[in-house]
Amino acid sequence: QVQLAESGGGLVQAGGSLRLSCQASGRTSMSNAMGWLRQAPGKEREFVAAISWSGGRTSYADSAKGRFTIPRDNVEKTVYLHMYRLKPEDTAVYYCAADPCLTLGSDYKYWGQGTQNTASS
Repeated sequence: QVQLAESGGGLVQAGGSLRLSCQASGRTSMSNAMGWLRQAPGKEREFVAAISWSGGRTSYADSAKGRFTIPRDNVEKTVYLHMYRLKPEDTAVYYCAADPCLTLGSDYKYWGQGTQNTASS
């Protein structure tokens, strides 16, 4: 079993930056691929970024490419989402997720509780 707890984020003006953290716990917590997904009001949950368990492979949604990065620290059991040049359309609840396989959709086995992030215009 893997538990995930997101932190960071909040409210920022459009064009600003935010950093999210996801602390993992559990016996096999960092042997999983990790991902970030988001859900805006009235919309379906969507994939944002993912990273393999070793950190050697990353993948980003088109909306995140060039603006977001997803580093991880397996010693600290933490994965991050660094977001730059935020746009109002980035406003959503952001979820950290984990799965044994690198997953580019939303079919993750483990989920955090989510954290609200707002980029105001």
